[in-house]
Amino acid sequence: MAVLDTNTDLRVQAERIFARKRLMAFAIPTVILAYLIYIFFAFNIPEMVQKANGDNARSLVADTYSHKVHVTRDNRNAEVSVAIEGEKKGRYPQGEAPEWVTLGETTVIDLGDGHIITYGPETITYDVPGYGLIRATPSRSQGVVQEYPTDDIPEWINASKNRMAITTEAGRLTVTRNRTEVFRYFFGWELFFFTLDSAYHGMGFGEVLGRAVTGEAGQILSDFWNNKMWRHGDVAWAIGETILMAFLGTFGAAIVALPLSFLAAKNFAPLMAVRFAMRRIFDFVRGVDGLVWTIILTRAFGLGPLTGALAILITDTGTFGKIFSEALENVDKKQIEGIRSTGAKPLQRYRFGVIPQITPVLLSQILYFLESNTRSATVIGAITGGGIGLLLTQAIITQKDWEEVSYYIVLVVLMVMFMDWVSGWLRGRLIGAAEDKH
Repeated sequence: MAVLDTNTDLRVQAERIFARKRLMAFAIPTVILAYLIYIFFAFNIPEMVQKANGDNARSLVADTYSHKVHVTRDNRNAEVSVAIEGEKKGRYPQGEAPEWVTLGETTVIDLGDGHIITYGPETITYDVPGYGLIRATPSRSQGVVQEYPTDDIPEWINASKNRMAITTEAGRLTVTRNRTEVFRYFFGWELFFFTLDSAYHGMGFGEVLGRAVTGEAGQILSDFWNNKMWRHGDVAWAIGETILMAFLGTFGAAIVALPLSFLAAKNFAPLMAVRFAMRRIFDFVRGVDGLVWTIILTRAFGLGPLTGALAILITDTGTFGKIFSEALENVDKKQIEGIRSTGAKPLQRYRFGVIPQITPVLLSQILYFLESNTRSATVIGAITGGGIGLLLTQAIITQKDWEEVSYYIVLVVLMVMFMDWVSGWLRGRLIGAAEDKH
């Protein structure tokens, strides 16, 4: 009977355990689902989806890998200019234009596939294949007078009294009272190597290489480095500033945190009040996000890469202090005692009995944070006014064409990949050597 009662109790306990597990297996997904439903309505996801504009998304993506050539007419004086990305630095010389633009009293723009736009003395026309001829006449008193081949205006035409915008697969035409503008997409980052005023613009790679071999290498490099459109020299300097911010901030934090971490370790700071105070200081400086420190320091010291480096230093001092103090608490006391037996002073015991033990941990964490802070320095630089982050933010805020934004993003990714490789290589070399000595 006792055996039966024991088996019954065990079965009841097992059923309770399984029931509890089944309940948990059902309850956890239910809570997660309820939370996702709450987020769906709290963040107003339906309205966000409704406001999403596919055309804008396609234009944004197209801008990342292509460029636009703008053909602009000043309706007040009938002057026509052609510029890549509509910038003065990419403007064709007066009277020159690409082969698909014919300048004259009547400017003819051939967008390809039968799409023909003309800038007449008074009227602008757009011959759209399959639709017909669209006319627009800018007027001071009447806005933009428009004529369409049909009564129904297609959705790819955005028209109002003072403005007409036509977007087709061939390009875009915008007409207002004061200005008419056409732009056409082309694949690639135009003027990336040489601007229009460079003697090497339009040359093939072989011809440029031949010029370099015959003694023009310095001029070629100068034209590329001082490219007014892509600013390669300024970008390289900004990349250097970003890496410098990460380097100074990371290693500065390590230098500050190492001696302070002894005051937070139990086996090196016997006074509890000292340990408690130092640990709370570490918690405070690492508890405040680096971006917050950046804003505070910007108000105190102004803009510049040094402010970004200080923000990284302050934040990482708290993190390194915690990591280093934990490493100190786990050192082998026998090695320290061995150094003590030789009559070594406290500083000598720390130098030869403690530091060699924690060096692999220190180096590993410092190099990892150096890699991580390279990414952080990009964001911090956008606030402090330094590094590649500043150029990236300027390109986004000023709504420049997004091939420049994508260029900076590619450089940031390559920079992080490079720092990752350097960090891994240094870890392998330094930590391996430190462990061998230990």
